[in-house]
Amino acid sequence: MCPDLHPPKCVQLPLSSSSSSSSPLKGGQEAFAPLGLNAGAFYALSTLLNRMVIWHYPGEEVNAGRIGLTIVIAGMLGAVISGIWLDRSKTYKETTLVVYIMTLVGMVVYTFTLNLGHLWVVFITAGTMGFFMTGYLPLGFEFAAELTYPESEGISSGLLNISAQVFGIIFTISQGQIIDNYGTKPGNIFLCLFLTLGAALTAFIKPDLRRQKANKETPENKLQEEEEESNTSKVPTAVSEDHL
Repeated sequence: MCPDLHPPKCVQLPLSSSSSSSSPLKGGQEAFAPLGLNAGAFYALSTLLNRMVIWHYPGEEVNAGRIGLTIVIAGMLGAVISGIWLDRSKTYKETTLVVYIMTLVGMVVYTFTLNLGHLWVVFITAGTMGFFMTGYLPLGFEFAAELTYPESEGISSGLLNISAQVFGIIFTISQGQIIDNYGTKPGNIFLCLFLTLGAALTAFIKPDLRRQKANKETPENKLQEEEEESNTSKVPTAVSEDHL
């Protein structure tokens, strides 16, 4: 009876289910590599930080730990500020790209100031780099959730974590070998190259904000917009009546 009564529905249901199961992750996979590159660089830098500081400042193990603490605290602040800004502005791609570029700038400055002989300079450059590098992580997760909607955020977060861990292992081993053989500057330049690649990939991401579009199309949001429009239209009438 179904093909005679409702032929469009019988054809439409399998098509919609198959498209929704395959297209979201395919559309959001372009965000996995940039976040993996950024997080992998952060993992490698955090792991090898003590070795790099002691390389240029022998006997400063305590300050090496304090520099790591500075990166963590600055990163917490950056994550909170970037999250608040993203929630208010909804500029996912723009904010993500700017923070990524600032991460690259911070990494470059840290690379060429590490061997100046002044620990206070290392504190400032490392803290600035940590502010943007860690602040990028919640932006990347939110951006990926937008691109992969309506897939579960747990799926996209899991894939992003896998990407970050894989790049982190590769970068840690590679940078460690470069530091042992050539020094800290070539090792940090190695990370700068991949951060440049990540920034370039971020610039080419199509900002298809599916979750934002879906939220705007919900009946509750439409009703709220209609109420706001009706309230704004009533304001001039009330004012004119009071004036009379």
